[in-house]
Amino acid sequence: MRALAEHGPDVGMDHIAAEAGVTKPVLYRHFADKADLFVALGQRGTEILFDRLIPAMNNEEAPVPRIRKSLDAFFSTVEEHPHLYRVLIRRSFARAPVEQDIVAEDKELIANALSALLGDYLRSMNIDSGGAEPWGHGIVGMVQNVSEWWLERRTMSRDAVVEYLTEIIWSAIDGFTRAHGIVLDPNKPLEVNKVVKLTPTSDAG
Repeated sequence: MRALAEHGPDVGMDHIAAEAGVTKPVLYRHFADKADLFVALGQRGTEILFDRLIPAMNNEEAPVPRIRKSLDAFFSTVEEHPHLYRVLIRRSFARAPVEQDIVAEDKELIANALSALLGDYLRSMNIDSGGAEPWGHGIVGMVQNVSEWWLERRTMSRDAVVEYLTEIIWSAIDGFTRAHGIVLDPNKPLEVNKVVKLTPTSDAG
């Protein structure tokens, strides 16, 4: 992680071995190949993200603060570990392509959890929950695309991009519930608090 932070996505195995204070043959005793090391980095990145994201998504707060804190948990991780995120997106490590798509795996896991959460809330309001799955996957896809754009462009602060996305996501929720005759207070906790069941797979790869 330190070598990647210092040298960027094109970090070499020599850089990693030097940072670890070992020779390359010793490094390969711990990791079978570059792909194996890529998976280990991906698992560590997933742990960092989920350690922040799960508490934020499960916080018993009003809708808008809950959305804002969840988005900030994601974007703060991207901001603090930009090279790791680039490596995982590109699926290339130490100048070698990697087959496993850890970003897609995490994206699917989060989207499924969010879909279940939205479905629980819709059913509690006696609203058809059929749209929960495309809605959950749509939100996650939008956030990921924006994060990739923001990481490369940086035309606004993290706070600004989080606030814009918060407004967009809340507007969709507010408009949808109003269309079904339900008006939610964006700054008041909901009477029924639903939690996200999100657990990273420990045997990925």
